[in-house]
Amino acid sequence: MGSNSFATTSRHIAVIGAGAAGLVAARELRRQTHTVVVFERSHSIGGTWIYTPDTESDQLGGVDRNCNILHGSLYDSLRTNLPRECMGFLDYPFVGIEDHRRFPHHKEVLRYLQAFGRDFGIEKLVRFGTEVVGVEMGFHDKWIVKTRCVDDVIVGKQDPLPPHVAASEVYDGVVICNGHYTEPRIAEIQGIMAWPGKQLHSHNYRVPKPFADQVMVLIGASASSFDISKELARFAKEVHIASRSEDPIGTPKKLSGYDNMWIHPMIERANEDGTILFQGGYSFRVDTIMHCTGYKYHFPFLKTDDIVTVEDNRVGSLYKHIFPPSLAPGLSFIGLPWKVIPFPMFELQSKWVAMILSGQVTLPSVEDMANDVNEFYEELESIGYPKRYTHNLAGQQFKYNDFLATQCGYTAIEEWRKGMYEATSKNRIVRPETYRDVWDDGCLVEKAQNDFNLWRINFKA
Repeated sequence: MGSNSFATTSRHIAVIGAGAAGLVAARELRRQTHTVVVFERSHSIGGTWIYTPDTESDQLGGVDRNCNILHGSLYDSLRTNLPRECMGFLDYPFVGIEDHRRFPHHKEVLRYLQAFGRDFGIEKLVRFGTEVVGVEMGFHDKWIVKTRCVDDVIVGKQDPLPPHVAASEVYDGVVICNGHYTEPRIAEIQGIMAWPGKQLHSHNYRVPKPFADQVMVLIGASASSFDISKELARFAKEVHIASRSEDPIGTPKKLSGYDNMWIHPMIERANEDGTILFQGGYSFRVDTIMHCTGYKYHFPFLKTDDIVTVEDNRVGSLYKHIFPPSLAPGLSFIGLPWKVIPFPMFELQSKWVAMILSGQVTLPSVEDMANDVNEFYEELESIGYPKRYTHNLAGQQFKYNDFLATQCGYTAIEEWRKGMYEATSKNRIVRPETYRDVWDDGCLVEKAQNDFNLWRINFKA
């Protein structure tokens, strides 16, 4: 499929997923006069922001994926690690609904997404309780989407029999917005599978009480790992964090303000007697290991004859993290980049996709897109950037967002939003315990509120 094969302005588009990315993708597609169907496996909108106290029977996740697979990864007490002013969509501010704190509880984010879905009429586009089991290329640049009702699903990734396909429909394009917080990544550690203690992935962590009086090891030093470790420290006997960023020959460091929490270099080996040996030589018996090691991109329904692959957590080859060159614009992905402000980026990606599908914006040639992707990969390799971090935009997110905005002829991300993100990152380092409740960016909050007041005056769904 060539990059300029769409000559008319209105297309029939399938969107997979009704989380934040799927909702804003559906809105932008409708704004460009496309007809849209959103497929959602659960029975409500919100995606990863839908909390469930349930956990998977395979607590580790990734070993036995024939277990009951859950989409949500939230723990009960989670609050956002970005302020609401910064976090919301560009033209739909994240104003207080029930929880008015700047860093609200996860339930408030779900309320916000539900309000977005109602205000823009997205809910009526969603086929709830419908799992996409197949997406493949058809004839004449069309896409075949196969679905089945959730009640018919034999739970697990590998069905013993071919799944019953309830429907097979043809679309002009497919926008994949299925998120990437469902398929856990597990740390590769010598002896870990024979180690006799309990293991789980943070995907299956909900509350700290079940770990009372235990010696815990958390693998990974992400923001969520530290949040969970601090919560566990109130109940567990000891909490130890294993981090790749620590000196491998260094000694454990006690975390300030805690009598029972330490950070270590990575684990060298897990032993059958229940002990854990860390790099640097420290060893002791552990009750539970929690893998706070992130997630894998996973598209089990997608069949492209290996045009789109996932290798070491790189989804490739994709032009600007969105389009596989030879399948563009009929197939696109929203929301792959991480270490970003997600909702505004989803919005800009969606605007670009919708405008390209309508013919208002033209992609480069297939050859030029492929060359751009190859140059990007070569650049990452030249600086020693691991393949698994391909979609980690980190300091490049605003440059990326500005590119998207320019392509769409849209206003760039507000300077106050960029400044607020940077201020929050610094505040998290200075005040790791209290950054959600104590901050110094009041002037940026005032600028955001001024923009929000203008929005209230001019808002039209």
